[in-house]
Formats: sequence, C-alpha cells, structure tokens
Amino acid sequence: MTGKANVWARQRARRALLQAVYQWQVSAPELAALKADFRDGDALKKADVELFDELLGKVVRQSEQLDAAFAELLDRRVSDLDHIEHAILRLAAAEFTYRIDIPYRVVINEYVELAKTFGATDSYKYINGVLDKLAARLRTIEVEAAARG
Repeated sequence: MTGKANVWARQRARRALLQAVYQWQVSAPELAALKADFRDGDALKKADVELFDELLGKVVRQSEQLDAAFAELLDRRVSDLDHIEHAILRLAAAEFTYRIDIPYRVVINEYVELAKTFGATDSYKYINGVLDKLAARLRTIEVEAAARG
C-alpha cells in the first residue's frame, strides 16, 4: 500500500472503529459478531482491516485498562462521558499504547477530526485537551522530542 493509500485506509478504519466501539458500548455484542457485521457492510471497504481488527480487539478486551489511562485526566467521571467521547478516548488510548509506529500527532489529529464529525458541538476541544495530556503520559519520549524541535 502506498503512503497516501495507507493514510486513507487508516482513516476509513478509524471511522469504522468509532462506529463499532460505539455499537459495542451501547449494545455489547460479541466481538466476533461485531467484526462480522462490519466486514459484511461497506464500512471496511478500502479500510485498513488489520488496524480495525487489532484496535477493536484491544478496546473490547482491555476497556478498563484503557479507561484507567485517561480517567484522571478528565474533569468528570469516565461514566459521565457521552458514548462518542468515550469511544474516541478509548481508541486513541489503544492507538497510543499499541501502535507506536503511528506518530502521536497523527493519532490526536485523526480522533479530533472524528470528534468534529460525530461528537457534540465543541466536544473536539475537550477531546484535543485530553489527548494532548494522554500523549504526554503514554508517549513521553516522542512528545518531549517534538517539543525540543
């Protein structure tokens, strides 16, 4: 996959991931059924299916650990987040943790854009602030190197 195609495929995967995690949070289907639903539809056409499978599995299996990674960075309880915000923060935490090959700035930008599209008005500002702090915590060396220029 070329660089540009890879970027688009990851964006499509993240969009599908947000939808899948939202669905999982609301109705708690089995992981295999959830993956099958998305594979049977159009959401994963031209998407990075490996990224989708990996991150969806991490979020479903490790949601408590992912929530713990950002819980103390919030101005409210995790349980008070709306489903979109919660899904975005879980996905970003998973990507920061398990996909260190993807630059932290890319992760922040992608999930802020998803918050602009799917979140409540101005929720992207909240997401951006939390993800900046989360990146500093989970990607300390990378963030410090970027700050040094």
